[in-house]
This record gives sequence, C-alpha cells and structure tokens, in this order.
Amino acid sequence: MSGIPHDHYEPKSAPEKWIESRLPIIGLLYNTLMIPTPKNLNWMWIWGIVLTFCLVLQIATGIVLVMHYNPSVGGAFASVEHIMRNVNAGWALRYTHANGASLFFFAVYFHIFRGLYYGSYKAPREITWIIGMVIYILMMATVFMGYVLPWGQMSFWGATVITGLFGAIPLIGESIQTWLLGGPAVDNPTLTRFFSLHYLLPFVIAALVVVHIWAFHTTGNNNPTGVEVRRTSRKEAEADTLPFWPYFVIKDLFALVFILTIFSAVVGFMPNFLGHPDNYIEANPLVTPAHIVPEWYLLPFYAMLRAITFDVLFINSKLFGVIVMFGSLIVLFLVPWLDTSRVRSGRFRPMFKVWFWLLVVDFVVLMWCGAMPPEQPFVIISQLGALYWFSFFLVILPLLGVLEKPKAPPATIEDDFRAHYGDPGEAAAQGSAQPAE
Repeated sequence: MSGIPHDHYEPKSAPEKWIESRLPIIGLLYNTLMIPTPKNLNWMWIWGIVLTFCLVLQIATGIVLVMHYNPSVGGAFASVEHIMRNVNAGWALRYTHANGASLFFFAVYFHIFRGLYYGSYKAPREITWIIGMVIYILMMATVFMGYVLPWGQMSFWGATVITGLFGAIPLIGESIQTWLLGGPAVDNPTLTRFFSLHYLLPFVIAALVVVHIWAFHTTGNNNPTGVEVRRTSRKEAEADTLPFWPYFVIKDLFALVFILTIFSAVVGFMPNFLGHPDNYIEANPLVTPAHIVPEWYLLPFYAMLRAITFDVLFINSKLFGVIVMFGSLIVLFLVPWLDTSRVRSGRFRPMFKVWFWLLVVDFVVLMWCGAMPPEQPFVIISQLGALYWFSFFLVILPLLGVLEKPKAPPATIEDDFRAHYGDPGEAAAQGSAQPAE
C-alpha cells in the first residue's frame, strides 16, 4: 500500500544505519509488518498465512523425503516403503507431506472463492488475481507429478490417463505426449521427468508468491466492503486501517494454530483418509484398476473432462473434453473482465449471492461426481455441473452487472467498522467515566 500514508522505517543506531545503507532488509521487513491493513477484515482473510505455511511445509518435508527416494521404476515403490518403515520418523514426514497437499488445496479453494465473493479480482487488482491463478495452475501440475512418484497403481494409471489427454490435440498432440512421457508409454523416463519437475516447481511457486504479495501490497488489500482505503490524508488512512503487526498477525497465527491442530489429528490418526488404497499396490502396466481417479482436489475438473461423451461438429468427444477441462480454468483468468458490476463486494449484491452459492454447491457436486464411476446418473450430473460452471462466468456474471440493483456500500471502511463494532473511542470514554468502586 505504497499510496497510503504511514510511518516508514528510520534506522536509529549506527549498526542499523550501516546495514540499511547497504542492504535495506530491516526496512523492508518493518514496512511489510507495519503496513496499513483495512481494519474490517474478517476470518476469511486467514488463508494467506495458511497457504504460506503450507508452501514452506511442503518444501521442507519434500527436501528430506528426496534424500531417501529412488526415482526409478524399479526402486520408487520400495523406497517409499523404506521411508515409511526404516527412516526415523519417515512415516510422519511422508504423511505430513501427503496430507499437506490436501491442506494446501483446502486453503486455496477457500482463498479463491473468498476472492470471487468479495471481488478481489476487480481493478486495480487484476494482475494480483492473475498471478494467483498462475500459482494455482502450477500447484495442480506439482501435485499431479507428486501423485506419480509413489509408483503405485493409481500413480501409474493416473499418469497414463492424464498424459493421454495431450494426445487428443490435433497435429502436435502426439509429439507433446511423447515429450512428456520421454517415450511411447509411462516408464522410467516419465518418472524421472516428473520427479525433477515436482522438485523444481515449488520453488517457482515460492517466487510467484513473493510477486503475488508484492502486487497486493502495491495496490492495497481488498476488504469485505470492497471500499478502498482513503489516501487523501494520514488521519483518514489511520481511521480506515490498523498496522498488520500485531493485530492481524496475532489473528492469523491463532487461526493457523487452530487449523494445524486439526491437521495434526488427521496426520496422526487418519493419514490415509484422503488417499486411495490402490496406490499401496505397486504399479503394474498389465492390471488396470476398476476405477481410475486423481486426488480429491482435482476431481471437479476431472468430472468436467469425463462429462463430455459426445462429439461436437468436427471435434471428437476426447478433444472436446480436454477443451472443456482447460477452458474451465481459463475462465477464472478472465473473471476481472467478465464481471461488469460497478460494486465490488458480493455482500451488497443480492442476486449475485444466490448465483455464487449455487456455484459453490456446483463445485462440490462436481467433486463428488469426479470420484464416482463414469456411468449414469453421474455423467448427466457432471454435464449439468459443467454447463453451470461456464454459464456462471460467461453469461450470468456479465448479465448481473446490467440487471442487478446492488445495495449501497458504506462510504468508508471506518463506517463499516463502526457499524459492526461501534466506536472504540466512545467505548473507551464510557469506560473511563464509570465510577471506581
């Protein structure tokens, strides 16, 4: 929030001045921690710190696991069993890493849907939103490649199915598929490629996270009202904001401790709840599982892929399914321009609320369908779900900006804060006026 008036770091001691003149790292940390933050943020603004923690957790546990992992067809499955049975606390490391991916996506879906509801993608935050979507796509690629590494049945056949999608692309599809696999089929070159990329991509994500944070620190943080912080004077800015430290740091840390308590219980008592039992069987190219499914966080898009069982004009069903699956992600990048409403926050958009919550239900239903066998009635439900997904972004969202009559948001963030919590100054004055007993 470079445009919001606030105190900046000023070195006082000689060592601080010496360091600041050569490497202004202290000033950078101070200005980041003390950055003015809209004081009406609610509990849906906790997911940033959860996501940051998850990224660090995945990188840290991944580095240790790599020390014991053998990225070869003949040794991958056995090395995972070695980690589980022989490495000190290896089971805890592996289960933390595996379930950490689930926590990562659990948090990112709350983060994305919060952004959609409160209009965090609207100007001037379009680039912040797009960077976030790029991070999301890279997360999906990373977890897919990580799913292949244990070299169980679901790992092998999941890689076979997903890489086979690229073969449906006309002219260049087979070349892309061969390049991804490193040969004509899923084999040792595939595993080594996926292992290398799975190890590399988290560091790319970490770099993009820094850019993502930098972007919203430049434009300012959104808030539940969608009203911008006043920047005309320091007094008005201070009335709308509070320093990030200690107020929001403590709130976020409290939420993180609560979430990690549940996460620890899952890792300790039900670590395989979200996994698939077939992945504890070593990969066998001669035995196809009865039902091939990806991890739960990829199921909505897998359901849309499988929903296309018909040809459209000259496009066969396989290619059209690939187009639908990737198109369902592309529309998320276009949201800043598809939403034509002049009001940012869904809190003041009565019609938008209804369609938005239907979208949330639709996403959950698609997730359920993706986990079911590709048969009726799940196919028709997936088709209806995919239809609503695209209708929401391409038809409903643009039309709502024209047809909807939103409520008037508060004039300032300070007004919204007082409406919910009262005037802190008046409360303090009343407290001091009480007679002492």
